[in-house]
Amino acid sequence: MKPTRINVNTPGGVLRQYFGYERFRDGQEAIIEALLSGRDAMGIMPTGAGKSICYQVPALLLEGQALVISPLISLMKDQVQALAAAGVPATCIHSAMTADEYAEAMHGTACGEYKILYVAPERLDAPDFERLMQTIQISMVTVDEAHCVSQWGQDFRPSYLKIAEFISSLPERPVVAAFTATATENVREDIIRHIELDAPYVCVTGFDRKNLYFEVRRPADKLRDLLAIIEKRKEKCGIVYCATRRAVEEVCEALGRKGYSATRYHAGLSDAERRANQDDFSYDRKQIMVATNAFGMGIDKSNVGYVIHYNMPKNLESYYQEAGRAGRDGNPADCILLYGAKDVHLNKFLIEKSAEQSESATEEERRALIAKDMELLKVMTFYAATTDCLRSYILKYFGEKADLFCGNCHNCHTIFEEIDVTEDAQKIISCVYRITERAWPHGKTMIADVLRGSANEKLRRAGFDELSTYGIMTDVPKRRIVDLIDHLSKEGYLLTSDGQYPTITLSAKSGEITKGGKQIILKMPKYAEPLPPSAAHESAKSNDSNEPVSAELFDALRVVRRRLADEAKVPAYVIFADAALKDMCRKMPATESEFLDVSGVGEHKLAKYGAVFLETIQTYAATQNQEIISPTRS
Repeated sequence: MKPTRINVNTPGGVLRQYFGYERFRDGQEAIIEALLSGRDAMGIMPTGAGKSICYQVPALLLEGQALVISPLISLMKDQVQALAAAGVPATCIHSAMTADEYAEAMHGTACGEYKILYVAPERLDAPDFERLMQTIQISMVTVDEAHCVSQWGQDFRPSYLKIAEFISSLPERPVVAAFTATATENVREDIIRHIELDAPYVCVTGFDRKNLYFEVRRPADKLRDLLAIIEKRKEKCGIVYCATRRAVEEVCEALGRKGYSATRYHAGLSDAERRANQDDFSYDRKQIMVATNAFGMGIDKSNVGYVIHYNMPKNLESYYQEAGRAGRDGNPADCILLYGAKDVHLNKFLIEKSAEQSESATEEERRALIAKDMELLKVMTFYAATTDCLRSYILKYFGEKADLFCGNCHNCHTIFEEIDVTEDAQKIISCVYRITERAWPHGKTMIADVLRGSANEKLRRAGFDELSTYGIMTDVPKRRIVDLIDHLSKEGYLLTSDGQYPTITLSAKSGEITKGGKQIILKMPKYAEPLPPSAAHESAKSNDSNEPVSAELFDALRVVRRRLADEAKVPAYVIFADAALKDMCRKMPATESEFLDVSGVGEHKLAKYGAVFLETIQTYAATQNQEIISPTRS
C-alpha cells in the first residue's frame, strides 16, 4: 500500500480541513511553527487548551511518520478514534491488542499507511518494535503527559526515563516535542533534561481555566454533603475522586441506592471491568464516575460538568490535573474539594507506603522521597485551609501572577471577618507544653479534648485531666480548636510531625505568642454571598459557546450523535463535541458549505455526517415554521 499523502501544505489548511477550526488557540501556532522549522518544543498548556493540535498538525505536514509516546492505552485509543473520525490515518500499539491487531498495526506502520503512531513508553525497548523503528522515516517524536518523566511530578513513570535513549538510537534524530498540563519549574527542568530536548522553544500559555469554579468545603458528614451537591447537578455528568478503593465502593454504592447512574474505577477491579466501566462513562451510558486517581489521565470527555474530590489529594499538581477534567468544552463547571482532617493522616500513610514499595530506591532515596511528598502535602493542606482566593493560590503555586480576587471561587464570594484569637492561641500553646511536659507529644484531637474537658478514657489514663489547661475551652467547639491548631501550624507557631499519626509540639516561634505579646488574627467566614446557578460563573470569560441555544434542537442533534456513535462504537464526542452541536444551533446551516462553517466540522466529517445533521436542522426549522437563515446568507 502506498504511503499516506496529505493534500494541504499549510498549518491553517490542515487545521481547517481535518479539524474544522478557523483559527489556532493561544500558543498553538507558535509551537507548530517551531516544530516545522526543526526546533524541539515544550508546551505547558492547561487541560482543554488543545495540546494535541500542536503535534498533530505538524505530524501531518512533515515527511514521514510521527511517533507519539503516551502513558495510557485508553488515552491512545481515544486519540486514534478522534483522528480517524477526522480523516487522519493513525494507529496505536499497546499490550491490550490481539495478535492480529498488533500484526496489522506493525505492518501498516512499516508500509507507511499511517501519519501518526501512538505507543506506550514500555514498548520502546521491545525488540520487534526497535527493529521497525530502524526501518521507517520518523518525522517527529512527541512525549505526551511529559511530567511523568520527573520524580518531582505526581505521576512519575520510570519507563519515561528510557525515552532519551530510544531517540538517540534512531538512525536520524527527529524533532522532539513534549507536552503536559501541569508542571512546576522543577518539573519543567526535569522534562528538558531527561528527554534531552535540544534548545527547545518553550510555551507556557497559562494555567488559568476561567470557566472552572473552585470551592473547598469542610463538611461534618461528607457523604451527605456529596449527595446534596450532586442532587443540585443531577442533569450533569461528573467525576467523584476518592483516595481509597474502599471509599470508591462505598460512595458508588450510596449513589446507586439514591438512583444515580454511577460506575466505579480503581486498581482492585479486573482490567476488563475497568475498561467496561470507563467505556460506560465515556459513551454516556453512566453519568457519574467514582474513582481513585488511577482513573483520568488523558480522559478526553468534554462534557464533565463537575469534579468532586471526596478526599484531599496528596499534592496540588494532582488536584489541579484531576479537577481540570471538568469543563473541557469551555462551559462553566464546578471543582469542589470535601476536606477533612483525616485526609491528611490518610495521605501521610499513603506517602510512606508508596515509598516502602519503591524496591529500586535506597533507604536514603526513600527518605528524600517521603520528605518531598510531605512538603507537597503541606502545600495542598494549606490550599484546603486558605481564606484567600483559591484560583490565585493555585496559579501562584505554578509560578503565574494572579489577581487577589477572581470572582469565580467560593472564597471570593465569602465575606470573612477578622477575629482576635490571641487568648485561645495562648491556651492551645500552653496545653501543648503541659502535655509534652507530662508525657510525650500527642495529636491535635487529644489537645482539643484536653482543652474542652473531655471525659474519654484514654485522656484520663494519661492523667491529662489533672493538667492546668484541662477544660479551659469548654465553650469553644472542637472543630474551631482544631482549625486554630492548623492555623498555628501553618504560620510556624506549632510544629506538626510527619507520619501516619502526626503529633504537635512547640516551635521556636511559640514564645512570641505566650511571652512576646504576638497578636493572632484569624479570618473566619461570616456569610457567603449568593452565587448564580452552577456557581459563580458570571465572571468567567464569556465566549460564543455559552450563548443560549434552542434546547429542542440541541437535544435532537444529540440524539443523532448518539445513534451515530453507537453505530461506530465510539464515544459521542468523537462524532462532534457539544460545542459543535451548539454552534450548529446558532448558525442553522442549510448547505454543505455552510455546515463547514460550524466550529469542529472538517471536510471528512462533512462528507461522513453532514447530510444527517443538515436534515435534522431542516426538520426542526420546518416544525418552527421558519426559514433557515444562516450567518453566511443574512
